Amino acid sequence: MILRFASCVIDFDRRTLVRRGDEVHVEPQVFDLIAFMAQTGGTVVSKDKLVEVVWKGLAVSDATISARISAARTALGDSGKEQAILRTIPRRGFAFVAQLDQDSPPAPAPAVLPSQVSYALSRDGTAIAWSAHGEGPPLVRIGHWLSHLELDTQSAIWGPLIDRLGQGRRLVRYDLRGTGLSDRDAPLTGIDDFAEDLAAVADAAGLDLFDLFAASQAAPVAIRFAARWPDRVRRLVVVGGYVEGRVHRAGHGEDLDEETMLAMIRAGWGKADSPFMQAFATLFAPDATRAQRAELVTMQLSTASPESAVSLRKLIDRFDIRADLPKVRIPALIFHAAGDAIHPISQGQKLAAHLPGAQFVRLDSRSHMLLPQDPAWATVMDGTDAFLSA
Repeated sequence: MILRFASCVIDFDRRTLVRRGDEVHVEPQVFDLIAFMAQTGGTVVSKDKLVEVVWKGLAVSDATISARISAARTALGDSGKEQAILRTIPRRGFAFVAQLDQDSPPAPAPAVLPSQVSYALSRDGTAIAWSAHGEGPPLVRIGHWLSHLELDTQSAIWGPLIDRLGQGRRLVRYDLRGTGLSDRDAPLTGIDDFAEDLAAVADAAGLDLFDLFAASQAAPVAIRFAARWPDRVRRLVVVGGYVEGRVHRAGHGEDLDEETMLAMIRAGWGKADSPFMQAFATLFAPDATRAQRAELVTMQLSTASPESAVSLRKLIDRFDIRADLPKVRIPALIFHAAGDAIHPISQGQKLAAHLPGAQFVRLDSRSHMLLPQDPAWATVMDGTDAFLSA
């Protein structure tokens, strides 16, 4: 189905938006919002209805809704001042006020738009949820401890990252086994499981040669994958990665010990007022805003159970890819925050030192998680764009 209005054309089958003859990049959730509103026939849509349809009933803040409405207006050539296409109706909601062209088909009754999620079967039969959007050279963002295919695009923490990585590229994302929309009961036996999950997603997405973006524990997975399948990775970007997991670094005085970390998770995973959440935010994202800290709680509750979080943490703290590094001969760009309390900067330096020709960038930051308001975020994004376009 194709709808035309103002200077825009929406193709529902191809999931494209064209304005004044040029295709406009929009992230999947913004497209869903535009597509839904264009089918409402001008009726006022409440925020609750918008959340039900676009966010699948998940709890989201007014700020998140406003941000998506603003992004939709920008994509459509509208503005908050003009509101010629999407109009805010005070205390009631939003209305699509542009007139559809006469050759547009009658809009069907609004329905819940399908989430763009596919599944790949890993070597052991585990179902791995993945999605892709955008056009251009392929880039795979490896899943990590806190990821959820649907929630990440809405996230004030991950949403801007996903949007930026998908600009001018085909961005492929997936949820780790045991988390998000992937198989929650998947076996967790070692790093090779995670490398094989990546291979399964790449195969399902039809990728032969591609770039990798790996944060935190995704870095060892990327290295193991590149060591096993050296002809499939073109370039690698790592943020806050490591060579040796926490248990292999014991006694170095740089890390919180494993038992303390696991005890905190068992006691406070997903509990907003728990000492664990305060410690978690302090360790992973010390400069997070109040809203971002609240979002971390939602992420935890949505991505994994406390038991799965403990099992995953124990496993990734045992990753060790020292033997893999000599086998990896791809260009790599390594970013690491100077004050990272989860994986010390010495691990990022070790990673860069043992990857031939790798570039290392020290970030003037104390955050393990990339936060959009941190100047280091722009450093990483600009550096990644330049590196991957080389």
